[in-house]
Amino acid sequence: MHQPPKSGSDPKRQDEANVRDSPVHIVFVGAGAVGCFYASRLHHPTHNVFTSLIARSNYSALTASGVTLQTHTFGNYTFTPHAVFPSVAAAAVSPDPGPRPWDYVIVTTKALPDLTDDAALIAPLISPRTTIVLIQNGVGVEAPYRARFPHTPIISAVTVVSAEQTSPGTVRQNRWTRIHLGPYSNSASFSGSGGADGDAELETRGRDAADRLGDYWTRLGGIRDVEVSDEIGLQIVRWHKLCINAAFNPSAVLAGGRGNADMVSDERGELRVHLAGVMREIWDAMPRILGRPFPEGLAGPEKIIKSTERNVGSRPSMLLDWEAGRHLELEVILGNPVRIARGRGVELPRMQAMYALLGSAVGVREREREREREKEGKAKL
Repeated sequence: MHQPPKSGSDPKRQDEANVRDSPVHIVFVGAGAVGCFYASRLHHPTHNVFTSLIARSNYSALTASGVTLQTHTFGNYTFTPHAVFPSVAAAAVSPDPGPRPWDYVIVTTKALPDLTDDAALIAPLISPRTTIVLIQNGVGVEAPYRARFPHTPIISAVTVVSAEQTSPGTVRQNRWTRIHLGPYSNSASFSGSGGADGDAELETRGRDAADRLGDYWTRLGGIRDVEVSDEIGLQIVRWHKLCINAAFNPSAVLAGGRGNADMVSDERGELRVHLAGVMREIWDAMPRILGRPFPEGLAGPEKIIKSTERNVGSRPSMLLDWEAGRHLELEVILGNPVRIARGRGVELPRMQAMYALLGSAVGVREREREREREKEGKAKL
């Protein structure tokens, strides 16, 4: 459980502590289910903490009525953000000369680095007082932000919350609230220069910012299972979640559209062996990549497989995206882990095989769509 931040004697840290007495302004980039849920637990005007949203498809609903939350943990309530913006450009404008000084910029959009440069997107929001927070799936999501903002504190975050937006402006939290936070300097770099050799000053500033954010969520927002780790500890949490995501998400697509429990109960047993093999590959490689083993108590591959048997009806998000024709989190779930491991002299052959196969399938589908668009264009002439 998160502990309140400790005061230090470092002048820079003391200056940052003094800033806490002034209003804290937080903006979420991405107003989907996860973003709206966690934003609703961070907005506390009576404590000088003000949370805003940048929305797209649900912008009109949020400006009209705020966010209606139906939650398993906190009951039903309405969250009225401090402000709702239709774009990053609008959120960057301040009534005073110069940019709006955001204290935390929290990114909850899907990580698609092969398609969009989200680090460039949020650049207008970043000032010397800003901390960037990334609540996104996969590993290596932090690298583009560190490259663009070499001196800005970054908090990496992993959540297991189950939430969905049932209609524009209405969010249902089904279960779980746990969120892990940790500073990021460069431990997810592709060059092999990460691991435990990160920038100590950046990690310290990031850890202080993570402590403050965890305090807002715990003490003010009532979330009891906020965990703040050191940098490597947080990356271990990312790789542990990857054991599940990298095994089930791409496999569900490559297996022809099968759900989680259906795959582990495969009549031939080969899919179950494959899933366990992917998880074990990650489990065995991670200590060589990050220089620290998984802590005792974390569910291993066998336990994850066994618990999945009861998860009847569950269909991985990548499968749902594939069936809906949406872009897949291919790079952060498969490509980045393969590249990060390879940069440290570690091969992930099962992961690389799925990356190659699924990447090819995506490419074939995109070329087919392009041909269809060309046919439609010619037909209109």
